[in-house]
Amino acid sequence: MALVSPSLLAADFLHLDSDIEMINRSEADWLHLDVMDGVFVPNISFGFPVLEAVASKCRKPLDVHYMIVKPERYIKQTAKLGAMMMNVHLEACEHLHRTVQEIHDAGMKAGVTLNPSTPVAMLEDIIQDVDMVLLMSVNPGFGGQKFIENTIKKAQQLRELIARSGSSALIEVDGGVQGETAPRLVAAGVDVLVSGSYVFKSATPELTIRQLRSL
Repeated sequence: MALVSPSLLAADFLHLDSDIEMINRSEADWLHLDVMDGVFVPNISFGFPVLEAVASKCRKPLDVHYMIVKPERYIKQTAKLGAMMMNVHLEACEHLHRTVQEIHDAGMKAGVTLNPSTPVAMLEDIIQDVDMVLLMSVNPGFGGQKFIENTIKKAQQLRELIARSGSSALIEVDGGVQGETAPRLVAAGVDVLVSGSYVFKSATPELTIRQLRSL
């Protein structure tokens, strides 16, 4: 059974309270929060005022994904929100091991994200220290993009690395996760499915979450 982490980026920001209530009622495991700075990725999403408002209403663990430069600047602030997972990009961290340690010291789980063109082998020296690896299956920065097929092979490679190293890291995938791609991702060894448009634009989002979770 897959864990499901709906992505808030696809929610209706004029009616965020009702979308959070839907997440609370649903069988979603986590809520995925994409923070973008317009520098690391070509888009700006939302910052701490929105994160704090969501944290005050959401009863699901917060899965915070920073698509920003120097994410280590916000470790304490993220921990203060009560976030369960702080996820940083390998490509954005000059001293990744130190950042992972600081996330753990702040009381959160540490995730590391790989862009589509970053090989799994880059994780060899950090895989035993992280709680989760997020594979981007689209180029980060925008919702609703087409799934990059190579992600299936990448998930299999990552599953092999985790097994070989004795790591207990979960594998999460974000981008183009829907009815056709989700079963193939789970078959390839993915543990956590991030889904934005497929969930929030669904006529029956709670049913869509349940279906993803049953894979």
